Amino acid sequence: MVAALRTTRWRLRVRGLVQGVGFRPHVYRLARALDLAGSVRNTADGATIEVEGGAESLAAFHRRLLAELPPVARIDTVAVDSMPAAGVSGFRIEPSQGGKRPEACVLPDLATCPACLAELFDPADRRYRYPFINCTHCGPRLSIISGLPYDRANTTMAGFRMCADCAREYADPADRRFHAQPNACPECGPQLAFLDAGGRSVAAREAALAEAVARLAAGDIVAVKGLGGFHLMADAGGGAAVERLRRRKHRPRKPLAVMAADLPMAEAVCRVSPDEAALLCSPQAPIVLLARRGGGLPEALAPGNPNLGVMLAYTPLHHLLLKALGRPLVATSGNLSDEPICAEETEAVARLAGIADGFLVHDRPIQRPVDDSVVQIAAGRPMLLRGGRGYAPLGLTRPEPGSPGVAVGAFLKDTVAVATRAHWVLGPHIGDLDSVKARDAFRRTLADLEALYGVVPRWVARDRHPDYPSSTAAEALGPPAILVQHHHAHVAAVMAEHGLHGEVLGVAWDGVGLGDDGAPWGGEFLRATRAGYRRVAAVRPFSMPGGDRAAREPWRCAAGLRFAAGLEPLDARGREAAGAAAATLVRMLERGVNSPVTTSVGRLFDAVASLLGLCHRSSFEGEAAMALQFQAERAGAGHGAYRFPLQAGERVAVLDWEPGLAALLADREAGAGVPVMAARFHGGLADALAAVARSEGLPRVVLGGGCFQNRHLLRLAVERLGRDGVHAFWPAQVPANDGGIALGQLAVACAQNAQGVDHVSGGAG
Repeated sequence: MVAALRTTRWRLRVRGLVQGVGFRPHVYRLARALDLAGSVRNTADGATIEVEGGAESLAAFHRRLLAELPPVARIDTVAVDSMPAAGVSGFRIEPSQGGKRPEACVLPDLATCPACLAELFDPADRRYRYPFINCTHCGPRLSIISGLPYDRANTTMAGFRMCADCAREYADPADRRFHAQPNACPECGPQLAFLDAGGRSVAAREAALAEAVARLAAGDIVAVKGLGGFHLMADAGGGAAVERLRRRKHRPRKPLAVMAADLPMAEAVCRVSPDEAALLCSPQAPIVLLARRGGGLPEALAPGNPNLGVMLAYTPLHHLLLKALGRPLVATSGNLSDEPICAEETEAVARLAGIADGFLVHDRPIQRPVDDSVVQIAAGRPMLLRGGRGYAPLGLTRPEPGSPGVAVGAFLKDTVAVATRAHWVLGPHIGDLDSVKARDAFRRTLADLEALYGVVPRWVARDRHPDYPSSTAAEALGPPAILVQHHHAHVAAVMAEHGLHGEVLGVAWDGVGLGDDGAPWGGEFLRATRAGYRRVAAVRPFSMPGGDRAAREPWRCAAGLRFAAGLEPLDARGREAAGAAAATLVRMLERGVNSPVTTSVGRLFDAVASLLGLCHRSSFEGEAAMALQFQAERAGAGHGAYRFPLQAGERVAVLDWEPGLAALLADREAGAGVPVMAARFHGGLADALAAVARSEGLPRVVLGGGCFQNRHLLRLAVERLGRDGVHAFWPAQVPANDGGIALGQLAVACAQNAQGVDHVSGGAG
């Protein structure tokens, strides 16, 4: 009777995150439950399912396939074709199909799932205390993949032959470890070792773990090899260990991330909202910015910062370490400042000599380094600040067909991206390209993404700045270069993430990016599509004496702002901050020597932070702006706003900061509190942004650029726009900072290619 009902056969071609997430076993169980025959297999595009049976059963299969996905799977598209019934019986999981250019999305690494965690601490389980326990729903993915489709032979686990017990699990569609490519156990899988500071092995397996625990408990700094590279770990509650780590790493004030064993341990040191708890406990397990609790961990972890970056243990090894120690650990990237994260033992011992007192390592090779992701809740939603483990690579469906290409990003917080025929893929965080090792990592990452996705680029998109290392590399790649203006890329990245078409008002506020006129822009309002833009307003320009040095010394920005307002460049605070450089700086401004003018909102933040005595010299990028944000958040609501009126200009309207500056200086003279002045500054910027939006009359406003990582500014801007009935869009899955530039470059280049834009002229308009 059942066989007689099998009159229809469907072929479903599925694209999305469907490899390495338990998708095929899910399909197998669903088909069996509905008494459907056929098969499922991985392909270079994703997965192909063939099912046959009665029409009602097929419809139910299609409906439940979309509604009952495994936890981290994602379906982007499903193409369904009807075929003649083949009269087959049973449902099978077929071997993967290779040979085509890969199009499937690669899954990021995932945190240990609850089922594996329970086994890890179960004395009766054969994987009890095994530091590399995993299953189909968790464990390494991107960090071990060497090629697609995602099969064990295409991972760094290929060298570990499964024992009989693991092989049996791997082959059983009903088992949680069916085709879990990193599947292993203490008998057949990777093992731990502990190396001393000179790289000599002193312990193995359980003894290596015990040695690391003892060293950390004694206050040592231990470099621990995890999923995508090394952490430098130390007792987060031990002030001496934290100060020693800062000294050795030459990182005086930049916040250090902390790892907690579980949510209760995180809640003991920080206030955690339900949304933040969901992020901490998610399969992505990112670093989440949380409000600190008083009397908890030492101030030295994040000097002057009311927040702390916290993540939960996300590998079995981390769980074992934290469980044994019973207290939080510093878990900062295993690198020297401004260099990429270390991934292998030899490299770590060489580069981290003088920082780490010992090394806890393992013999599972890391195919590609992947740093931790950083997320915050902003304007009521998660916002990715750094894309890495758990979030990268990010695959978005490409809206129009076209030729393959690559994008190389900018200079700071760099990432790279590739355009396949079906997807835009944004790679993981690389970092600033101001060191040889960072530029080497940039080249490796780009080549790796091209190889992984089978992209032979027909074009390369880059920033218009000719001296960025990424621009130089792009010109050397060979394919024609498509030059994309920096702030247009910020806006296009948000449009790409949200699938926006047509015209928007793009607000791009950041540090600096090269403008059409050759000047450093950074406070831009663009009427933009993905293919082009027209600049309609900008912040009033002011000088940056010393050029790039002004970004590291905010007192210079304050002097430039005062000079542009017709005031003495240096007041008493400014002269004290400038020291012996005061006279030289004044001459530079008066003569216009090495004092480029900028529209940058980021530099405006720096100037105000210095004027309020918060930060005259930054030890890390964004320090001054963060200090100003924290003061504004302390003030709360109800303090009014400084005026930044919109004035007519020769070519574009000008957002004039001078009335706001005059009011701020008057408030400072009258003894107003710094939090109140910081709050009024933020409020004034948000009011000005809304005023420009009203003047342009577009119903959609896109907010992009690093300044919108400031969640106080973002919240105010979204509220002001909402009052006017304007729909605001801002980054969530893609960093607002320059980590999102590569995606924006891809979006612009693809749109311009589709419209046949002449790239020799730059493509603006």
